[in-house]
Amino acid sequence: MPERSDERTQGELGEIPKAVIAPLKKSQIDFDIDFYGSILDRAPAFIDVLRCQGELLSRKGLHERALDIDRRLAKLLPHDAVVHYNLACSLAQNGFRDEAIAILRRAFERGYDDFQHLDLDTDLAAVRSDPRYVALLEEYRPAPPPPRRKKTRRK
Repeated sequence: MPERSDERTQGELGEIPKAVIAPLKKSQIDFDIDFYGSILDRAPAFIDVLRCQGELLSRKGLHERALDIDRRLAKLLPHDAVVHYNLACSLAQNGFRDEAIAILRRAFERGYDDFQHLDLDTDLAAVRSDPRYVALLEEYRPAPPPPRRKKTRRK
């Protein structure tokens, strides 16, 4: 008897229900969002999953849903600087400029200090030209170090 191949065609299997095929056609990010969503349905305060879900939703461009996640995280972790920074980004992306700037201040007050990332972060594009944003950066950005003096040789 000839050896049977592990590969089967749809014809050999008969009709495959769409419910079985649909998840296989999802992108990885869509699969992950659904997966983490199912975990959060059972454990809505699972912080590590909330962090992952917020990042995925933002990356996917689902800014309203990401904002919901970031608000939940800020309630669960009221002293976390990065959580407040991410909330400020979500607020800016959703057009809540006043609240975004207020929450960004809160992030700085809690110790957020990655100004190099902040300068490159497109999530804050909506507030960059706001004078309150500029003033906030002037208040919290550390002064650049003074230029180094050249050492002179003694003769």
